[in-house]
Amino acid sequence: MLPQPVTVIKRNLERQETWRYTGTVIQQNARQVQLEAFFNRPDTPFYEIWLNQGDRFVETFYSDRWYNIFAIYDRHDGRLKGWYCNLSYPAELLDGVVSYVDLALDLLVYPDGRQVVLDQDEFDALNLPADIQQEVCSALAELQQHFKNMVPGPT
Repeated sequence: MLPQPVTVIKRNLERQETWRYTGTVIQQNARQVQLEAFFNRPDTPFYEIWLNQGDRFVETFYSDRWYNIFAIYDRHDGRLKGWYCNLSYPAELLDGVVSYVDLALDLLVYPDGRQVVLDQDEFDALNLPADIQQEVCSALAELQQHFKNMVPGPT
């Protein structure tokens, strides 16, 4: 089967589109899609790493989890720069389109295992209902444990 193009749409809490880009499906099943996309913004520093135009992102979106995970690889040498995880409502996976509502809170994981929770203040400002806040906090804890188990810590 040939790789399939997909459009990714990031939305805010009001479901307004905030970013759109294209990628190529690597694998897919009923509950998740993994795709390859290339960073399409100018080079920019980001929490001790550089995101460069053309960096390769391997992105996994889930229809049954409150997050998505982006593995970031350097455009020049292919080395892993880290993982960026968006806390969000579960993604909508439709034919050729992946759409998700971003809930501001993010987790950045470095290759050495360090983790940084980002945008807690923005998440708090959303004033989400208690049950949604609990879903997001549980999802964050799940992600933190996943990477703690997966990545060896600093030596």
